[in-house]
Formats: sequence, C-alpha cells, structure tokens
Amino acid sequence: MKELLDIQEKLFPDILDVMQKRYKILHYIQRMQPIGRRSLAEQIQMKERLVRSEIDFLNKHGFIVVTSKGMQVTEEGNSIVEKFATFMNGISEFRVLESQIKDKLQLEHVIIVSGDSDEQQTVKEELGKACVQFLNTIVTSNQTIAVTGGTSMAEVANQMKPLHQATNCTFVPARGGLGEQVENQANTICAQMAKKANGNYRMLYVPDPLSEESYHTIIEEPTVKEILQMVQDAKIVLHSIGDAITMAKRRKASQEVIDRLTTQHAVSETFGFYLNRHGEVVYKARTVGLQLADLDKAQYVIAVAGGKSKANAIQSYFKLGKSNVLITDEAAAKELLEGYSL
Repeated sequence: MKELLDIQEKLFPDILDVMQKRYKILHYIQRMQPIGRRSLAEQIQMKERLVRSEIDFLNKHGFIVVTSKGMQVTEEGNSIVEKFATFMNGISEFRVLESQIKDKLQLEHVIIVSGDSDEQQTVKEELGKACVQFLNTIVTSNQTIAVTGGTSMAEVANQMKPLHQATNCTFVPARGGLGEQVENQANTICAQMAKKANGNYRMLYVPDPLSEESYHTIIEEPTVKEILQMVQDAKIVLHSIGDAITMAKRRKASQEVIDRLTTQHAVSETFGFYLNRHGEVVYKARTVGLQLADLDKAQYVIAVAGGKSKANAIQSYFKLGKSNVLITDEAAAKELLEGYSL
C-alpha cells in the first residue's frame, strides 16, 4: 500500500491532500449528521466555497445526501469512512503528533483522535471508541480489568463492545465511589462494561474518600479484602485524569482540603492522589482501591483524558511514569506539546 501511494504521489502530487480533505469531510459529517454546509466549514476550519465543491463531489458520487435538515452520510459513505480510517490515520498528522507525545512522555502507546472534547461531546465518544478498540488488541481470556469512575470512563463504557477474542474477563472498580453521580461511579461503569463485553464484574460498595478510622475498619471486611486483591492483581487498568480542584469539589472535599490543594499548586488527580505540575504528590485522599504503587504490577495502565483544559493535568500525572498508554484528543495533545517542560 505504501509503495502504491508513493507512485500515485509522483504521478498526482496533490492526491494525498485531496484524499485527506475528503476523508475529513466525510468523517465530520458522519459524526455530526445532519449538519449544514456552513456549520461543517466552521468545524473543520475550511473556506465555505472549498467545502461546497467537495460536497458537490461527494453528493454526486453517492457518498452523502443533502436534505433540508442537513447533510448525511450514505451507506456507501459509511463504508468508505470505515475502510479508510486505519489507512488515513497512518498517513495523517496525528501519527507525527502521536510519535512526538510518545517520545516526550516516554510511553509505549499514544492514540490521538481529532477535535477537542471540551467543545464537542462527539470527540469524547471517539476517545471511548479508541479505548475500546485498543483494549480489544491487548486483552486475553480470564484477565481482570480494573476501571475508575468519571465521565471519560463512562463514555468508554458507552462505547464498549463484545470482546470476541477474550472470554471470561472480569471488570472490577479500581476505587470506591459512593457519593458521586451514579452514572459516573466505578461500580456502575464496571457493570455496564462487563455486560457489553460479555464478561463478569464485581462491586466495591465503599464511600470515597474515608476517614482514617473508617478506612482501616472497612479494608478488613472479608468481601472488601477479596475485591481489593482482585483489583491489585489486575493486568489492565483503565483510568482517567482529573483537574485537581474540580475533582476535589466533585468528591466533596472540605474547604480546608481545597485551600491546601490551592496553596500546594495541585494540578491533577487520579486514584485519590493530588499532584503538582512536577508530578509530586501534595495530598492523598484516603480511598479504598488501587494505590499508585499497585500500578507497577499491571501490564497496561491506560489513561483516557482529552480536552485542551486537561493538558496541564495530563503533563502533571505522566511525570510519575505510572501509565504506559495515553488516549487523548488533538487539542490536548497540541497544548501538551506546546507547553511541555521537563
């Protein structure tokens, strides 16, 4: 395929630009349909007259239909998008961006989807899809998968599909979470993932965070100890990265704790650990579940976090070197690369 593309580029120097442009337009219409021409031009930052000519081409060849409600991708158009997805990713600027982020953060895998999940929910959906696709390439039968809560993980659960290559997998919550919105709790997300993946799941019914006394009492409960052992032995961990102050408020931290995080310049939060921009732990909430030291036992620790606003938190967390996979979006990646400092 690469050799053929090289020959085509010599004969038709503009072919790659045209392919990328038309694929991008088709992909955006598929994600946002029905969508008008002007809105599409704004989304992909292309002049409307150029979009018009490409729309005419795609419509003429039956890849899209134009209705009073907006443009929609046809069955043939969907087929084209699906077949070209892997190919186009391989030659797009994202591969360069992924390589740069991979080198900067010293990671094994980096996957970037287009857009900014701060601005569009559909981009967060793409993050979820990318995580599920990657999971399907690494998971094996009888594995335990530990999952945190949060909106990013909830979207991974929404996009989960059967793990055809792996049977009898068990999803477990990486930490307690009673008190958050039900749909964002690790227990809820685990159950949803397991059902869609045709796997099993276990629950961890404990509040988060806990007082010191309550913590030591709860972890001695036989059922809790059993689940914690499964969590700590998980070979795959799926987690998100949160903004420190936002997560502290969501977890109903006291004003004293929030003031401390502000004074200590906390930037990111994950697994109950709050970190400054250098990746140093400035505060630890007492939580039942995975600890940072436990991550060393896992084969894959997959962080899913996107949006330009998350760049500082992502940089902060990866200074720890605990995760080896990052799934993010274009906006976060570019912001991360521009502002990265050792």
